[in-house]
This record gives sequence, structure tokens and C-alpha cells, in this order.
Amino acid sequence: MKIGRNSNRKRGHSDLRVYGLDFIKNIGQGKRYVILFIFAQLTFNLFAQDIKIEEKFDPSKTPEQPNYSTVMSWAALPCTKDAADTFAGKGKLKDEQMNATADVFFIHPTSFTKKPKGVNLWNGDIHDEELNRMTDEGSIRYQASVFNGSGKIYAPRYRQAHYYSYFTTDTASAKKAFDLAYQDVKNAFEYYLKNYNKGRPIIIAAHSQGTTHAITLIKDFFDGKPLSNHLVCAYIVGMPVYDTLFQNIKPCENANQTGCYCTWRTFAVGYYPKDYVETAKLAVCTNPLTWSINNTYAEAKLNKGGILREMDKIIPKLCDAQVGDGVLRINKPHFKGSRLFNIKNYHIVDYNLFFVNIRENVANRTKIFMDNAKK
Repeated sequence: MKIGRNSNRKRGHSDLRVYGLDFIKNIGQGKRYVILFIFAQLTFNLFAQDIKIEEKFDPSKTPEQPNYSTVMSWAALPCTKDAADTFAGKGKLKDEQMNATADVFFIHPTSFTKKPKGVNLWNGDIHDEELNRMTDEGSIRYQASVFNGSGKIYAPRYRQAHYYSYFTTDTASAKKAFDLAYQDVKNAFEYYLKNYNKGRPIIIAAHSQGTTHAITLIKDFFDGKPLSNHLVCAYIVGMPVYDTLFQNIKPCENANQTGCYCTWRTFAVGYYPKDYVETAKLAVCTNPLTWSINNTYAEAKLNKGGILREMDKIIPKLCDAQVGDGVLRINKPHFKGSRLFNIKNYHIVDYNLFFVNIRENVANRTKIFMDNAKK
């Protein structure tokens, strides 16, 4: 069934609110939803919508700055045993980092959703073991591992902005929280370039808040800069990305381009989040089943396999996909028990739904990049 459009779009107030609040409300609808999607990638919790930070951002009340010369400041490194090494499909998709020809700099999404304790209110502490466990068992295992077939994965811990930063009316404090988080990401990338990269090809990968920071990182280090010659591709997923953000780096238009970016946000057919903004329909959107940015419908048979709760279980033909109004539309995914669920916002599984297709695309673009480099 071809994916259609819904003319009853709802207006919102800011792109920062495009996906979040409505998704959190969906989580609270019942235990059935939680049972299905409470796997490690879940970067939100059931009570995040009730958390408010009453104090303004205070630069004297921020966690200690990460030291990226220490292993503990990284959620994943090629030389350590970590969640990014996870095998998928009972070893069918193996960790090939030791032999990889490219590097992946992965910026994880928000896992700081719990009620802040002590003086660290707006930004997470990389020494917080519970927070690190949520990051590692969530996005590092279920998202960063997508890339371990083609790249050595470098994923920094950073003083991420609290999830509330996306919804607060105290936008000045929120901006400071995001700026602090980005400064860590930038410092980590500079350390990576100086100490790890050694001129190797680079893949930038991110989700949600990670994509917020990846956009700025690409502007600062790649767009119109010499380092762009090392960019295989950027997978900047889970946030609206517009073709006006970069001057020189363009959206990938097919599966074989390099030096470009892919981006998408996944919603059910006909669904618009409560705070969907009219301008969001102008966002770039990649179909990860066709790797085009047009609205050609892709049947589920093109989906080579997604992963939900169990990393050992690859589910072929999990869902279809079609670009429409700046987002990726899918009909209800097909898996055992799916008829019991009626999810509309698939933000937390933007990567999982297309796991194998993404993995194969990364391998394809990396090979093409390396072949062209030899010419």
C-alpha cells in the first residue's frame, strides 16, 4: 500500500519540539508499548515529561569537563571492549573494526532524562554510572553498532543537555546547556583528529541530540574545509535537517554518493506530532530503503532487516518507507505481536527499523570512497 499524505498538518512553535513531547505522551499510554520498545536504545523514561528544572543555567554548577586522553571519557573506542562491538543476528553481522578502513565518529542521543540530582541540573555528568549505562546499553549498542562492519567506532561521552532543554521556556538556559554539550563534542573530535585519525576516511553518525551537535561539527570542520575530502558520509538522523544548513555539503541523492549526508525522522503514515511546524515539511529526508530523497515508495521487501529488542533477531521486511512532508513515513512494522500496538512516532527506532540496509550502505559508500581515493 502506497504511503499517502494528510493535509491536516498541525502547527508548532520550534523545531526543537518537533518530535519529543508527543512521543513522550505516547510512552505513557500503557505497558504494552513499553514491553515492546523497552530495549536498550530507549533514551527516555516514563516520567521525563514531569521533570522540570526550576533554576537557571549556572556555569559554576556544571559537571567536570571530560578528559579525552582517558578511556573513561569514551563510550566506544576501537581498542576497548564496549557496546559498539555488539554482534547482530547471532553473529551474522560481525564486528569488523579491527580490519576497518574508515573511522566512525558517533555522537549519541539524549540519555539524560532522569531527574537531575545535586548541582548538575542542565548537563549530564560523564562520571554518572547510571547515565553511562543508559547510553551504553541504549544508543551505543543499538545504533553505533550499525557501523562496526565498516568503521572503527569513536563515541565520546559528553556533558549532554538534559532532555528538558528541548521543552523549557527558559531558552537562554537551554542554549547554554547545548553549547556546553557541543564544546565537549568539539573537544573530543579535535582529540580524535590529533591522536587517532591519522588521515583515515571519516563517517559522522548521530541521532537526536547527537545530530544537533553533528550539524555544528560538520559546519566547523567539514563544510568548505579541507577535511571534507575525508568525509565518506554523514548519517545525521532524528532531527530536521534543511538543505540551507551547509554551503558545500549536500544531501546524498543515491546509494553511491560520498561526501554528502543522509537524514530522516520516522513517523506513521498520516501522523503529525502535536508540535509539527509548517516549515518542517521543507526538511531534507532520505529513504533508507532506496537512499533517494524523492517520494518514491519503497515496499517492505526492500527492507533487508531491522532489529527491535533482541540483537540476535534480524527481522526482514520489517517495514516499508516513503518520504513525505520532510519526514519518513512507514506503515505499521510487521513482527510477531505487532497487531497489538498502534505506535505513531518511531523516533527511538530510526536506526533499528533499517539496521541491515544502513549497515550495507555504509559498507558500499566506504568501498566507493576508498576505490576513488586510489585513482
